[in-house]
Amino acid sequence: MTMASEFSRTLALLRRERGVSQRTAAGDLGVSQALLSHYENGIREPGLGFVIKVCDYYHVSADYLLGRTLDRE
Repeated sequence: MTMASEFSRTLALLRRERGVSQRTAAGDLGVSQALLSHYENGIREPGLGFVIKVCDYYHVSADYLLGRTLDRE
């Protein structure tokens, strides 16, 4: 699995675990619902600023989000 596809899969998984809609998560993260959908489906790759926001929002490390470790810390 590529880092990009791992990111997309983990991004969607974290949102579902938290029990929030794409619309809610997108609003909280400061992006449109359409853009979040593209990130979750691997259509677009986010910039570093968005990755940092996601880490803070879901309380996970960037390494976890990018599929480099199974440790969420």
